[in-house]
Amino acid sequence: MGEGIRRLRPPKNTLDERAIGWWRAQWLLLTVIPVAVLAVLGALIAPARLWLLVPAVALAVLGTACTALIPGWWFRVHRWEVTDEAVYVRTGFFWQEWRIAPMSRIQTVDTVRGPLEQLFKLSTVIVTTASSKGAVRIEGLDHELAAELAEQLTRITQATPGDAT
Repeated sequence: MGEGIRRLRPPKNTLDERAIGWWRAQWLLLTVIPVAVLAVLGALIAPARLWLLVPAVALAVLGTACTALIPGWWFRVHRWEVTDEAVYVRTGFFWQEWRIAPMSRIQTVDTVRGPLEQLFKLSTVIVTTASSKGAVRIEGLDHELAAELAEQLTRITQATPGDAT
């Protein structure tokens, strides 16, 4: 390889460990709500009890397994990094995705904190570019780090020549 060619490497930063709890809470909510609905309907509608309770139990087992296993796996895979040249993000589960947003292409930088993120003191940084693929999202960051990162990205993009298109 020539000296001017750079190899793609994993971004160096992990998310905040509280992201595991945040993801578990999301999985738990996605599991508990439909299981509760199916269980209540199964208790109230005797002729359909079996047809409602069997899926409720199956969903509860599957949801519990996902709640226990997937967040830890995501934590090991999700990475991010910001350099003077670009924002790098790697996400995914079975299909891993690497996103690179050059600083010259960044249009806006936002932070978002949903109710569960606020509970876990986390934030999401959203980097919008002119890409048809959509914004680059760095989820599961400590809310103070996210604010600092948004400021840093704003400073770097203002100092970077280019038209962000």
